Amino acid sequence: MGAFVISKRFNDEYKFTFTSRRGKVIFTSLSYELRFECEEDIERFKANIDLAKFLKFKGSGGKYFFKLMLGDVHFATSRKYSTELLLQKGVKEIVTYSSGSEILDFSSSESIFGDEESEDEEVEEAAE
Repeated sequence: MGAFVISKRFNDEYKFTFTSRRGKVIFTSLSYELRFECEEDIERFKANIDLAKFLKFKGSGGKYFFKLMLGDVHFATSRKYSTELLLQKGVKEIVTYSSGSEILDFSSSESIFGDEESEDEEVEEAAE
């Protein structure tokens, strides 16, 4: 099962990606000013996956990608694929797994692994 991952861009705007079951990014959303807008659009997409259109393109470097349209609105852009078959597999993964995928939020500035610095200092002090 894939996952929607919310994160922050360097300009402090929010985005989300849809990752495959193996952890590869399949597509990246446009930017959002507020985090809850990401969540709302993810839920809207999951509920309306049948309205999604995948416009396929071939870039100047020979790589394939798609623009994901929800209705007539540009929703997201895929990663680059080396072959058209791999692009089709990415689309199939979205259609098959996105409606049941969970949402992971990594947008906070807090470390998700706790206070690593103080733990490292404690280990160094114990070793002395």
